[in-house]
Amino acid sequence: MVSIGYFLASESFGPHELVRQAKAAERAGFERLWISDHYHPWTGAQGHSPFVWSVLGALSEATSLPVTTAVTCPLIRTHPAVIAQAAATAGVQCRGGFTLGVGTGEALNEHITGERWPPPAERIDMLTEAIDIIRALHRGGEVSYRGEHFTVEHARVYTLPDEPVPINVAAFGPRAARVAGRYGDGFCTVVPDAELVREFREAGGTGPAQGGMKVCWADTEAEGAATAHRLWPNEVLPGALPSTLPRPRDFEQAASVVTEDMLRERFACGPDPQRHLDQVRQYLDAGFDEIYVQQMGERQDDFFAAWSEHVLPKIRAS
Repeated sequence: MVSIGYFLASESFGPHELVRQAKAAERAGFERLWISDHYHPWTGAQGHSPFVWSVLGALSEATSLPVTTAVTCPLIRTHPAVIAQAAATAGVQCRGGFTLGVGTGEALNEHITGERWPPPAERIDMLTEAIDIIRALHRGGEVSYRGEHFTVEHARVYTLPDEPVPINVAAFGPRAARVAGRYGDGFCTVVPDAELVREFREAGGTGPAQGGMKVCWADTEAEGAATAHRLWPNEVLPGALPSTLPRPRDFEQAASVVTEDMLRERFACGPDPQRHLDQVRQYLDAGFDEIYVQQMGERQDDFFAAWSEHVLPKIRAS
């Protein structure tokens, strides 16, 4: 049976509010959590970007829901050996309910150290090497490693969960989906693409296929579309732009061509439960096992109340 989770937007809220939303999500009947891992928000209007590992510690004490990072980039901004330690600690804090979601990242977050931003194919190779390092450290014992992209010298993670932390791999194209099938314990994406799920499964993926989506519950469709346009116009930018633009103001400039109608067509906006159900149905039909929903904007409590009463029961009944 499909599981419905809530997607915590680190780009839009500070740490206290994210914890509050997690508790509200659990009360509303959501079964698990995603949380984004960013250094910058996509645009200045979003306005936040707390350090995800601090927030995860707070979440582990505030809620019993399992949580996945969506997603962490263990390539440039943070060395995979450091991510291995952080993920192991989160695994202990969450009592086995933590999954490390990893991906090849965006220049928006990774360029800050001044290192070169590699092309997509090279970043995928770096990711597979990073996963090997994280898994080796999670098995325990001292690890030294010299690869094409990373070096580890005499590292050992002493605080480890009872079982290694599962690693899910993000994918937006066929090659990455196949990498997820070969290297990941699961797969995640934010598009309801049945072909990506198929590539993941055919490459050997047996873990959960996780899909993330955004909605904007509001009193009217117009209000919801306006909120989505104000806060998340970057969601409809095409091609490689989301992974290559380096600064929030670059996204703001690129998004100047995005209209409210473009957001309205892409996302369920407004108070009609059927529109929200139809968006969920796209992920169900594509074969996803877990679906994570993010409410755009400030009306979080209205969203939780509406979904708890009008949407979640219908999903489970169907």
